[in-house]
Amino acid sequence: MSYQHQYVDGTRVHFPLGKVVCIGRNYAEHAKELNNPIPTEPLLFIKPGSCVVEAAGGFALPFDRGAVHYEAEIAVLLGKSLSTRPSAEEVIDAISGFAPALDLTLRDLQSKLKEKGLPWELSKSFDGACVLTPFVPASTFPDLTDIGIRLTINGEVRQDGNSHLMLNPIVPMIQHMAAMFSLQAGDVILTGTPVGVGPLEQGDELVLELPGVSRFETRVL
Repeated sequence: MSYQHQYVDGTRVHFPLGKVVCIGRNYAEHAKELNNPIPTEPLLFIKPGSCVVEAAGGFALPFDRGAVHYEAEIAVLLGKSLSTRPSAEEVIDAISGFAPALDLTLRDLQSKLKEKGLPWELSKSFDGACVLTPFVPASTFPDLTDIGIRLTINGEVRQDGNSHLMLNPIVPMIQHMAAMFSLQAGDVILTGTPVGVGPLEQGDELVLELPGVSRFETRVL
Protein backbone atom coordinates (compact mmCIF):
# COMPACT_ATOMS: atom_id res chain seq x y z
CA MET A 1 0.00 0.00 0.00
CA SER A 2 1.45 3.35 -0.99
CA TYR A 3 1.94 6.12 1.56
CA GLN A 4 -0.62 8.90 1.93
CA HIS A 5 -0.51 11.82 4.35
CA GLN A 6 -3.05 11.71 7.15
CA TYR A 7 -3.93 13.48 10.38
CA VAL A 8 -4.01 11.83 13.82
CA ASP A 9 -7.82 11.53 13.69
CA GLY A 10 -7.49 9.28 10.63
CA THR A 11 -8.52 11.94 8.10
CA ARG A 12 -6.62 11.55 4.84
CA VAL A 13 -4.88 14.67 3.53
CA HIS A 14 -6.21 15.59 0.08
CA PHE A 15 -2.89 16.65 -1.44
CA PRO A 16 -0.35 14.00 -2.50
CA LEU A 17 3.08 13.32 -1.10
CA GLY A 18 5.76 15.47 -2.67
CA LYS A 19 9.46 15.69 -1.87
CA VAL A 20 11.10 15.58 1.55
CA VAL A 21 13.36 18.56 2.18
CA CYS A 22 15.88 18.07 4.99
CA ILE A 23 18.33 20.21 6.90
CA GLY A 24 21.51 18.69 8.26
CA ARG A 25 23.31 19.53 11.51
CA ASN A 26 20.55 21.82 12.76
CA TYR A 27 21.30 20.99 16.41
CA ALA A 28 24.81 21.88 17.56
CA GLU A 29 25.18 18.90 19.88
CA HIS A 30 24.27 16.48 17.10
CA ALA A 31 26.92 18.00 14.81
CA LYS A 32 29.47 17.55 17.60
CA GLU A 33 28.55 13.90 18.28
CA LEU A 34 29.41 13.02 14.66
CA ASN A 35 32.55 15.19 14.72
CA ASN A 36 31.08 17.50 12.10
CA PRO A 37 31.64 21.26 11.98
CA ILE A 38 28.66 23.42 12.85
CA PRO A 39 27.39 24.90 9.56
CA THR A 40 27.48 28.66 9.06
CA GLU A 41 24.45 28.46 6.73
CA PRO A 42 21.61 25.92 6.36
CA LEU A 43 22.83 22.56 5.02
CA LEU A 44 20.02 21.30 2.78
CA PHE A 45 19.39 18.02 0.98
CA ILE A 46 16.33 16.32 -0.53
CA LYS A 47 14.92 12.83 -0.13
CA PRO A 48 12.50 11.64 -2.85
CA GLY A 49 8.90 10.88 -2.00
CA SER A 50 9.55 7.27 -3.01
CA CYS A 51 11.57 6.72 0.18
CA VAL A 52 8.64 7.51 2.50
CA VAL A 53 6.86 4.78 4.48
CA GLU A 54 4.34 5.01 7.31
CA ALA A 55 5.35 4.05 10.82
CA ALA A 56 2.21 2.00 11.53
CA GLY A 57 2.88 -1.72 11.49
CA GLY A 58 6.66 -1.35 11.49
CA PHE A 59 9.25 -0.79 8.80
CA ALA A 60 12.02 -2.79 7.14
CA LEU A 61 15.67 -1.79 6.71
CA PRO A 62 18.44 -2.74 4.26
CA PHE A 63 20.81 -4.33 6.76
CA ASP A 64 23.03 -5.62 3.94
CA ARG A 65 24.43 -2.09 3.41
CA GLY A 66 26.09 -1.43 6.75
CA ALA A 67 24.82 0.42 9.81
CA VAL A 68 21.42 2.11 9.57
CA HIS A 69 21.11 5.04 11.98
CA TYR A 70 17.92 6.59 13.32
CA GLU A 71 17.46 10.36 13.42
CA ALA A 72 14.22 11.50 15.07
CA GLU A 73 12.97 14.80 13.66
CA ILE A 74 10.02 17.17 13.77
CA ALA A 75 8.30 16.86 10.38
CA VAL A 76 6.42 19.83 8.93
CA LEU A 77 3.69 19.21 6.35
CA LEU A 78 3.05 21.99 3.86
CA GLY A 79 -0.50 22.62 2.68
CA LYS A 80 0.29 25.50 0.34
CA SER A 81 3.05 26.24 -2.14
CA LEU A 82 5.89 28.63 -1.29
CA SER A 83 8.46 30.19 -3.58
CA THR A 84 10.83 33.11 -4.03
CA ARG A 85 11.06 34.85 -0.65
CA PRO A 86 7.91 34.22 1.40
CA SER A 87 7.18 36.29 4.47
CA ALA A 88 7.08 34.69 7.89
CA GLU A 89 3.29 35.06 7.83
CA GLU A 90 3.09 33.23 4.48
CA VAL A 91 5.21 30.38 5.81
CA ILE A 92 3.07 29.99 8.94
CA ASP A 93 -0.08 30.06 6.80
CA ALA A 94 1.32 27.33 4.54
CA ILE A 95 2.04 24.87 7.36
CA SER A 96 -0.65 22.20 7.59
CA GLY A 97 0.66 19.97 10.36
CA PHE A 98 3.47 18.55 12.51
CA ALA A 99 4.55 14.99 13.27
CA PRO A 100 7.47 13.04 14.71
CA ALA A 101 9.44 11.29 11.97
CA LEU A 102 12.58 9.27 11.33
CA ASP A 103 15.25 10.33 8.85
CA LEU A 104 17.17 7.08 8.35
CA THR A 105 20.79 7.06 7.22
CA LEU A 106 23.15 4.41 5.90
CA ARG A 107 25.89 5.76 8.16
CA ASP A 108 28.83 3.70 6.87
CA LEU A 109 28.00 4.66 3.31
CA GLN A 110 27.48 8.31 4.24
CA SER A 111 30.90 8.42 5.89
CA LYS A 112 32.52 7.08 2.72
CA LEU A 113 30.66 9.62 0.58
CA LYS A 114 31.68 12.50 2.85
CA GLU A 115 35.31 11.39 2.74
CA LYS A 116 35.19 11.64 -1.06
CA GLY A 117 33.34 14.96 -1.04
CA LEU A 118 30.35 13.37 -2.76
CA PRO A 119 26.60 14.01 -2.26
CA TRP A 120 24.80 12.04 0.46
CA GLU A 121 21.78 10.87 -1.55
CA LEU A 122 22.82 7.22 -1.79
CA SER A 123 22.87 7.04 2.01
CA LYS A 124 19.70 9.06 2.54
CA SER A 125 17.27 8.11 -0.25
CA PHE A 126 16.88 4.33 -0.13
CA ASP A 127 13.37 2.85 -0.02
CA GLY A 128 12.07 3.28 3.54
CA ALA A 129 14.58 6.00 4.43
CA CYS A 130 11.87 8.35 5.74
CA VAL A 131 9.37 7.01 8.30
CA LEU A 132 6.38 9.32 8.82
CA THR A 133 3.61 9.27 11.41
CA PRO A 134 0.21 11.02 11.19
CA PHE A 135 0.19 14.79 11.60
CA VAL A 136 -1.42 17.01 14.20
CA PRO A 137 -2.95 20.25 12.87
CA ALA A 138 -0.63 23.24 12.68
CA SER A 139 -2.83 25.12 15.17
CA THR A 140 -1.69 22.66 17.88
CA PHE A 141 1.53 24.67 18.23
CA PRO A 142 1.04 28.44 18.56
CA ASP A 143 4.77 28.76 19.33
CA LEU A 144 6.97 27.04 16.72
CA THR A 145 10.07 27.65 18.84
CA ASP A 146 8.76 25.26 21.51
CA ILE A 147 8.00 21.88 19.93
CA GLY A 148 9.43 18.79 21.58
CA ILE A 149 10.68 15.64 19.81
CA ARG A 150 11.44 12.37 21.60
CA LEU A 151 12.51 8.89 20.52
CA THR A 152 12.43 5.88 22.84
CA ILE A 153 13.94 2.54 21.76
CA ASN A 154 13.29 -0.64 23.74
CA GLY A 155 12.14 1.42 26.72
CA GLU A 156 15.17 3.75 26.76
CA VAL A 157 14.93 7.41 25.75
CA ARG A 158 17.58 7.91 23.06
CA GLN A 159 16.72 11.40 21.76
CA ASP A 160 14.89 14.20 23.58
CA GLY A 161 15.07 17.60 21.90
CA ASN A 162 13.09 20.77 21.33
CA SER A 163 12.80 23.21 18.44
CA HIS A 164 14.19 26.01 20.64
CA LEU A 165 17.58 24.28 20.31
CA MET A 166 17.60 24.54 16.50
CA LEU A 167 20.36 26.59 14.90
CA ASN A 168 17.86 27.48 12.14
CA PRO A 169 14.34 27.93 13.58
CA ILE A 170 11.44 26.44 11.63
CA VAL A 171 10.05 29.58 9.97
CA PRO A 172 13.39 31.12 8.84
CA MET A 173 14.49 27.64 7.74
CA ILE A 174 11.48 27.26 5.44
CA GLN A 175 11.93 30.81 4.17
CA HIS A 176 15.51 29.92 3.18
CA MET A 177 14.40 26.70 1.48
CA ALA A 178 11.71 28.49 -0.52
CA ALA A 179 14.27 31.08 -1.63
CA MET A 180 16.39 28.26 -3.08
CA PHE A 181 13.63 26.22 -4.79
CA SER A 182 9.83 26.07 -4.87
CA LEU A 183 8.03 24.17 -2.14
CA GLN A 184 4.64 22.62 -2.88
CA ALA A 185 1.58 21.41 -1.01
CA GLY A 186 2.33 17.88 0.12
CA ASP A 187 6.05 18.49 0.61
CA VAL A 188 7.48 17.52 3.98
CA ILE A 189 10.19 19.43 5.80
CA LEU A 190 12.44 17.45 8.16
CA THR A 191 13.89 19.99 10.56
CA GLY A 192 17.03 18.26 11.85
CA THR A 193 17.79 15.79 14.61
CA PRO A 194 18.90 16.37 18.21
CA VAL A 195 21.84 14.61 19.85
CA GLY A 196 21.61 10.87 20.48
CA VAL A 197 21.57 9.19 17.06
CA GLY A 198 22.67 5.58 16.73
CA PRO A 199 22.15 2.27 14.92
CA LEU A 200 18.90 0.34 14.63
CA GLU A 201 18.65 -3.43 14.99
CA GLN A 202 16.04 -5.89 13.79
CA GLY A 203 13.27 -6.22 16.38
CA ASP A 204 13.85 -2.82 18.00
CA GLU A 205 10.65 -1.36 19.49
CA LEU A 206 10.35 2.40 18.95
CA VAL A 207 8.14 5.16 20.33
CA LEU A 208 8.09 8.45 18.44
CA GLU A 209 6.59 11.47 20.19
CA LEU A 210 5.85 15.13 20.04
CA PRO A 211 5.68 15.00 23.86
CA GLY A 212 2.28 15.81 25.27
CA VAL A 213 0.75 16.00 21.81
CA SER A 214 1.17 12.81 19.79
CA ARG A 215 2.72 9.38 20.39
CA PHE A 216 3.26 6.48 17.99
CA GLU A 217 4.66 2.99 18.44
CA THR A 218 6.51 1.17 15.65
CA ARG A 219 9.22 -1.46 15.25
CA VAL A 220 12.02 -2.59 12.99
CA LEU A 221 10.80 -5.64 11.04
